Amino acid sequence: MYVVTLSAAYGAGGGVVGPAVAERLGVPFIDRAIPAQVATDLGVSYEDALARDEQCKGWLQRVLTAAAPMSSDFMIGYAPPRTVLLPDSEFVACTETAIRKAVGEKGGVILGRAGAIVLRDHPTALHVRLDGDPERRVRQAMSMGSISEDEAREALSRNDSARTTYVRHYYRADPTDPSHYDLLLDSTRLSLDTCIDLITATAKAADHSNG
Repeated sequence: MYVVTLSAAYGAGGGVVGPAVAERLGVPFIDRAIPAQVATDLGVSYEDALARDEQCKGWLQRVLTAAAPMSSDFMIGYAPPRTVLLPDSEFVACTETAIRKAVGEKGGVILGRAGAIVLRDHPTALHVRLDGDPERRVRQAMSMGSISEDEAREALSRNDSARTTYVRHYYRADPTDPSHYDLLLDSTRLSLDTCIDLITATAKAADHSNG
């Protein structure tokens, strides 16, 4: 049973590599299933769970966002929805539980969500990081997403910052630290197909040696 955690910087192709590796290994690609499980466990909507997925926001910011459509007249006595007041730490803890449950049943390839840290004590998990020069990641994002350079640069800044903040806030760790990973690949220099081949081969070799 293969378990692979995949950390990927924006534009590094994690959304392409992850599903392909999962298919090659015959295990589930675990991505949107995580917020779905969190929603079920916490009794909130999928949209609420997805909005908190890999996010780090204070309760005041969430309250103001939820109340944004309302005029100031109606803000007096406004009671925020229960889901807004649930602390992010509850969502993070529930996410960790969902990750462990998912891989415990069928194995899987997990994209993001500090998987390498959450499963650092897993006896057979392979922890992989995809990264690359920001300029090359911008170009790759433009090619993969058919977006403009300005859109790619803005998305890179926003996504890299959000993911780094998430991991540093909840795990006191740097997601770019090589010590978290068994395999680091520059997926802007290597083709995504080559990265898929390398990760698949490494996972199979590691599973064989563990067996």
